[in-house]
Amino acid sequence: MNPALFTWPLRVYYEDTDVSGVVYHANYLKFFERARTEWLRALGYSQEALRHEVQVAFTVSHVEVAFRMPARLDDELIASVAVTECRRASLTMAQELRLAQDATRLLATAQVRVACVDAVQFKPCGLPAGLRERLVPRLPQPARQATTH
Repeated sequence: MNPALFTWPLRVYYEDTDVSGVVYHANYLKFFERARTEWLRALGYSQEALRHEVQVAFTVSHVEVAFRMPARLDDELIASVAVTECRRASLTMAQELRLAQDATRLLATAQVRVACVDAVQFKPCGLPAGLRERLVPRLPQPARQATTH
């Protein structure tokens, strides 16, 4: 698996929508979060295990979302995660949400920076070594250069 590119299937449930059957804007953040969590799990890292065994957690430090088209009740979606930058204590990811049956229909995009923090004091700390080692060699060249700053 390429850890710098990942997709995760989702479905829109009634609880995700407003009265018109359109996904409520804040729920796009949940869809993106689920994809990032499953991306991390696919790499062999559970959020809970990282918190308890390594005493680190990830927290969103910045997010920008652009809404293109609405997702609707019962839609099948594909959320993607692409790591664009790996620094000592943070990751930046580009995310997209598309319709599963028509991948040309881009519904939303997000740029998300997550910071790695000490799980007790919530102060920045370095990414777990194993995760960093798996990510850096697979990143595009400009993103790899950013890891030296």
